[in-house]
Amino acid sequence: MSAPQHKGQGALSAWCIDHPIATLLLTFALVLLGLIAFPRLPVAPLPEAEFPTIQVSAQLPGASPETMASSVATPLEVQFSAIPGMTQMTSSSALGSTNLTLQFSLTKSIDTAAQEVQAAINTAAGRLPADMPSLPTWRKVNPADSPVLILSVSSDLMPGTELSDLAETLLSRQISQIEGVGQVAVSGQQRPAIRVQAAPEKLAALGLNLSDVRQALQQTSLNLAKGALYGKDSVSTLSANDQLFEAQDYAQLIVAYKNGAPVYLKDVAKVVNGSENAYVQAWSGQRPGLSLVVFRQPGANIVETVDRVLGQLPRLTAMLPASVEVSVLNDRTRTIRASLHEVELTLGIAVLLVVAVMALFLRQLSATLIVTSVLGVSLVASCAMMYIAGFSLNNLTLVAIVIAVGFVVDDAIVVVENIHRHLEAGQSQREAAIKGAGEIGFTVVSISFSLVAAFIPLLFMGGVVGRLFKEFALTATATIMISVLVSLTLAPTLAALFMRAPKHAEHAKPGFGERLLSLYERGLRQALAHQRITLGVFLLTVAMAVASYVMIPKGFFPIQDTGMVLGTTDAAADISYPDMVAKHKALAEIVAADPAVQAFSHAVGASGSNQTLASGRFWISLKPRGQRDVSASQFIDRIRSKLAKVPGIVMYLRAGQDINLSPGPSRSQYQYVLKSNDGDLLNLWTQRLTDKLRENPAFRDLSNDLQLGGSVTHIDIDRGAAARFGLTTADVDQALYDAFGQRQISEFQTDTNQYKVILELDVRQRGRAESLGYFYLRSPLSGDMVPLSAVARVSAPVMGPLSISHDGMFPAANLSFNLAPGVALGDAVRMVNEAKAEIAMPTSIIGNFQGAAQAFQSSLANQPWLILAALVAVYIILGVLYESFVHPLTIISTLPSAGIGALLLLWLMGQDFSIMALIGVVLLIGIVKKNGILLVDFALEAQRGQGLSPQEAIYQACLTRFRPIMMTTLAALFGALPLMLGFGVGAELRQPLGIAVVGGLLLSQVLTLFTTPVIYLQLERLFHRRSAPAAPQAAHS
Repeated sequence: MSAPQHKGQGALSAWCIDHPIATLLLTFALVLLGLIAFPRLPVAPLPEAEFPTIQVSAQLPGASPETMASSVATPLEVQFSAIPGMTQMTSSSALGSTNLTLQFSLTKSIDTAAQEVQAAINTAAGRLPADMPSLPTWRKVNPADSPVLILSVSSDLMPGTELSDLAETLLSRQISQIEGVGQVAVSGQQRPAIRVQAAPEKLAALGLNLSDVRQALQQTSLNLAKGALYGKDSVSTLSANDQLFEAQDYAQLIVAYKNGAPVYLKDVAKVVNGSENAYVQAWSGQRPGLSLVVFRQPGANIVETVDRVLGQLPRLTAMLPASVEVSVLNDRTRTIRASLHEVELTLGIAVLLVVAVMALFLRQLSATLIVTSVLGVSLVASCAMMYIAGFSLNNLTLVAIVIAVGFVVDDAIVVVENIHRHLEAGQSQREAAIKGAGEIGFTVVSISFSLVAAFIPLLFMGGVVGRLFKEFALTATATIMISVLVSLTLAPTLAALFMRAPKHAEHAKPGFGERLLSLYERGLRQALAHQRITLGVFLLTVAMAVASYVMIPKGFFPIQDTGMVLGTTDAAADISYPDMVAKHKALAEIVAADPAVQAFSHAVGASGSNQTLASGRFWISLKPRGQRDVSASQFIDRIRSKLAKVPGIVMYLRAGQDINLSPGPSRSQYQYVLKSNDGDLLNLWTQRLTDKLRENPAFRDLSNDLQLGGSVTHIDIDRGAAARFGLTTADVDQALYDAFGQRQISEFQTDTNQYKVILELDVRQRGRAESLGYFYLRSPLSGDMVPLSAVARVSAPVMGPLSISHDGMFPAANLSFNLAPGVALGDAVRMVNEAKAEIAMPTSIIGNFQGAAQAFQSSLANQPWLILAALVAVYIILGVLYESFVHPLTIISTLPSAGIGALLLLWLMGQDFSIMALIGVVLLIGIVKKNGILLVDFALEAQRGQGLSPQEAIYQACLTRFRPIMMTTLAALFGALPLMLGFGVGAELRQPLGIAVVGGLLLSQVLTLFTTPVIYLQLERLFHRRSAPAAPQAAHS
C-alpha cells in the first residue's frame, strides 16, 4: 500500500499567494453576496415540508351519521380510491356533514391531484342525495403547516351573527388578499340566516303541512335575470322586488288560501333573524367572539407575512363598529423570532468559544485572526448559497450553520497550523505558506469530502423527515465546501502577508499545548507497547456501541414549546347544547385563572373540523417563555387535574407543534388507528384496547373517537298503510326533514354575501317526540290530510353513534394518547403492540399508527440503514482518495467510541434517541474520522517520502498532528456545546443534536488517539505480514 500522490495540489494556494489583491477582492465579492442574500432569506420555524393533501367537505343538514357515511362518504370514497398516487384516505361522518382527507405521495403534484379530485366529485354527483344543498367542496391543505397568526374578534354588544358577518366580509376576505397569506379560516362562525320556525299544531288546524310552507318559501324569493328595455333613445335595465331580505318581509308571505282568506307565514310560523347553525357558539377568553386563523402561502416568509397582516389591522379595524375588538390571540412569529434569536446567540457563543480554543493553542494573534477570517467568510458566504437554493432561515438551517462552525475552522486550523509549523522551522513567510498549504491540501480535501459524504444519505431520506433535513444537509455541505475553498485560498494568502515566525524565550515555560502533548506521548507509548489490550478496548467499544443503540429508548422529534396549546373537549354523546355551553364556560374559568395563560379562545358545536355537539375546541396561547415558570408540557400536566374537576366533560390537551403530521384533528399528540370490515366487532375491541392501555401509567390523555352513546329516535314506517293513502317512505322522510333537519330551502344575495333561509319546527317543539303527533301528510289520492301516526310509529330512543369514521373505505376507530414524562415513543409503540397481544385482538382487526407515530416507525426502520449508508459513503470517498481498500478502515475505526459517547450522554441527560440525535450521530461519522485522516495521511506520506517504517511513521504522525487534532476536535466540541446546554426558546429541538455531538467527541477524542495507531499497525501487519517491533523511542519527537 502506498500513499496517494499529491502533485500540484498546492497550485491554487500558490497562485493566490502570488496574487493577494485578486484573492482579497474575490473574497470580498463572496462576502458581499452573502450580506445581500441574508436579509432576503425567508424566515420559518422549519424547512418547507409539504404533504400533498386535499380535504373534501359535504353537507346534508339533518342527515344522520349513518346516512352521511353510506350515501355521501361511500360514493365519494369509491371514486377517490381510483385516483393514482393516493396514499391514505380517511373520512368522518356526523350529523349533517362528512369530511374526507386525501393524502398523496410526496411526488404527486397537488394541482394535478386537485383536478382529479374535482373530476371524481363530478363523477360521484349522480350517486349523491338529490337534496344536498350543493356538491361537495374541496381545498388544498398542508397538515404539516401550522397557523402563523390567530386573531380574536369579540364584542359585548353585537349579536354573534352580525359579528360573524363582519369578520367574514371585512376581515377574513381582506386579510386573505395580503401578500403571503394563504387561507383564512373563521372558527366559531355563525353565518346570518332567516329561520322559519313552524308551529305544527297551527298548520294542522288549518289543514296545512310543512311542505306547503317549503314550497311557498322556495317560490317567493328569487334573484333571476329579467332583461332590459331597449328604447329609441335609451336602454333601461329591468329590476324587481323578487328578493326578500328581512324576517318581517318573509312573515308577510302568503302560504295558502283557506275559505277565501290568505294564510300568512306569520300565522303558522315564527320568522326570526338567526344563524345557519343554531348550535354553534364561540368565545374569545370569556367574552362572546370568534377567531380568524391565518395560514401562509407555501414558501412565504412567515415574519414578513405576519408583519403585513398586523400592519393592515389598524386600517381594517377602523371600518368596524366601535364595539368590536380585534386582538392577537397567538402570533407564531413571536416564538419564531425568539427561537431564531437564540440560535443566532448560540452561533455567536460557538464562534467565540472556537476562537478562544485557537488562541489557546496557536498563541499568536495573526494566526488566530486568519482562522477567524476564514470562519466569518465561510458563514456569510453560505447565506448566498442558501438564497440561490431557495432555502429559508429556520431552526434546522441555522443549527446546520452553528454545528458547521466547528467543521469550518477545521480546514483553516489544519492549514494555518501547518504553515505555523514551517515558520517555526525558520522558513520565510511565502515559502512557509506555499509549502504548508501544499502539504496539507490533500488532507483538507479528504477531511471535507468525507464529511460531506456522511450527509449524502440524508439527501435520500424519504418522507417528511427527508424533506425537513434536506435543507439541513445541503446548508452544512455548502458551508463546508466554501470553507475548503477559502482555507486553501484566503488562509495561505493572509498567512504569507501577516504571519510571522513565533518568538520563544530561551527558557520559556511550556504552554498548555506542550504540556498536553507531553502527557499524550507517555500514554501513546503505553498503548503501542500493549497493542493487544488497546485492540481489545477497541473491540469492546464496537460491542458496546451496538448494545447501546439497541437498548437506548427511541423517539421521533422532541416535543416543542411553541407557546400554543390545543385542547379538545369530549362530553357524553347525548349531552344537550345548553349543558355543553355551561361546561365549556366552567373549563374556561380554570384556563383563565392559570398564570401561564396569555389569551385563549374556545368554541362548541358542529362547525368545521368539530362535527358533533358533544365535543369542542380550545386554543390557548401561553405567555412568552421568559414570563412563565413552566414549559407547554408542564403547563398541561399542571392544569390537567384542575380541569378534571369539572364533571361530565373531559379536556384533552397537546402542545402545538411546528411538525404536525396528523391527517386530521386529534385530541392528543399520537394516534393509533384500528379498522375492520365489521363495525360492531371494531367497536367492541377498540374499547377493550382502550381500557387495557388506560391501565398503563405510561399513557396520558388516552381516548378513542367512538361516540356510541348518542340518542336515536327510530321511526317505524308501515309501508302497507302508507301505500293505501298513496304515500311513500320518501314522503315521510321529506316531512321529517322539513321539521327537524334545519333544511336550507332558499337563499338571498346581497352585494357582499349570500344568506340561507332555513325551515324548522318551533324551538319549543323541536326536541320533543310528541311533536310528531301534530304531523300530517297530504294524500295524493284524496287530497285529505293523513296523520303521521296512521302510517308510522315512534319507537323509544336507543343508543347510536354520533360519528362514523372510515380509513381506506373500512370502518375505523382512532385512539389518541400523550406520553408520561420520560416515556419514549419507541417504548409506547412496543406497549401498544403488547397490549393487543395480551387481549388477543382478532386478526380481522388491523391496527397501524398514524401521524408522528407512523413517521417514527418508518424512521426507526430506516435508522440502521441510514447510519450504514453514511459509513459506506465515507468509506467509498476515502477509498477513492487513498486508492486503498484498507486505509479507510483505519479511519472508520474511530467511529464506535463516538457512538458510545453520544448514546451514553443522551441517556445520562434523560434524552431519547430522537431524529435530531440521529442527525448528531451522522454528523459524528463525518467529524470523528478527521483524527484518523490526519494521522493516516501523515503516516503514509512519511513511509513513502522519508522511508520510515509503519511504526515510526504512525508514531511521528501522532505527535506531529496532535496539536491540529486537539484544536479541530475542541473547535467542533465547543461549536456544539451551546446547542447541548439547551438554553432559550426552541432549545428542546436543538439540544439532542448538541448532546450527541459533544458526547461523541469527548469519548472518541480520549480513545481514538490511542486506538487508531494500533489499528493502523494491525492492518499493516495483516496485509503485509510484517512484525511490529517495540514502540519507538523518545527520539522520535
